[in-house]
Amino acid sequence: MALSRREFIKGGLIAAGAAALGGLGAARGLFSESGSDGGTVQTANAPPASLRYLDLERSGELERREKALWELFSPCRLCPRMCGANRAAGRAGLCSSGEHFKVASSGPHFGEEAPLRGNRGSGTIFFSNCSLLCVFCLNWEIAHRGDGNQTSHAELAKIMVNLQRDGCHNINLVTPTHLVPHIVKALRLAIADGLTAPLLYNSAGYESLEVIKLLDGIVDIYLPDFKYQSAEAGIRFSQGAADYPRHAAAAIKEMHRQVGTLKQAGGVAQRGLLIRHLVMPGNTAGTDAFVRWAASELGADTHVNIMGQYTPMYRANEYPPLNRRLTQQEYAQAMRWAREAGLWNFH
Repeated sequence: MALSRREFIKGGLIAAGAAALGGLGAARGLFSESGSDGGTVQTANAPPASLRYLDLERSGELERREKALWELFSPCRLCPRMCGANRAAGRAGLCSSGEHFKVASSGPHFGEEAPLRGNRGSGTIFFSNCSLLCVFCLNWEIAHRGDGNQTSHAELAKIMVNLQRDGCHNINLVTPTHLVPHIVKALRLAIADGLTAPLLYNSAGYESLEVIKLLDGIVDIYLPDFKYQSAEAGIRFSQGAADYPRHAAAAIKEMHRQVGTLKQAGGVAQRGLLIRHLVMPGNTAGTDAFVRWAASELGADTHVNIMGQYTPMYRANEYPPLNRRLTQQEYAQAMRWAREAGLWNFH
């Protein structure tokens, strides 16, 4: 039975804490290491090489991209908030992240969409803190409260490589937006240690177009949310983010330009775009508008997960109609809208 995200994170926090206290080898439940008899992990089923980020590293372009991302780090312009925090001096931005970063949980995850998890799991790394801060956040303990353990670039690189050695189909970076320079720095260390797994960028969709353009050729699979279609929803439910629909639309179109429609081998995603859209009570997310946008701007073959599992979490009870579950009728209506828009790739 696949673990939910909350179950996965809760279990992973324990292991991540053990890793922080006793080294990566202490978290045996998450990371494959050499056995006590000197044997090595199984790598016969390792994912295929991502030649694009390897080529960028060999040419020196990845180093240039990393430098460009650090220039956006402080004063911080990594996300559309453009808060300007002097993070290099330890000042925290709206995302509550300063100079360093934390990992809340990591390991093979079997709760993602079928093309992402395959039969060996998605190599998921949950980063702490968030720049969007939705009032209905499912994982508010790590996104809002910042639960997790401070991690070094070398440790993050080791996590990536060990997930590959576990046979995971990809390296799944969850809530990476506010930490992209750290991630690219760790990626370069991981490449030197043999990383070849596809890189998956799993975000809330609230992205700087400048940053997404710098990720061209680095990211193999994009997994953004497109949460809602109105400025009013962004203002009310995501800390005043009136510009959420505009930035999400622009970023997702650029992601699609870079990687195209989801491409699979043996039922497992290798490259491309998959959009998540959570149907919300009272059509708060504007699902009818979203499916029309996806079909017209990206194409009817766009891969979309129209999710019907909305549950009031965190402070959702303070924000009607988000204080109730989605009804079966509302979800059925959402699926009708998708079919009427012409979309046909659902997960």
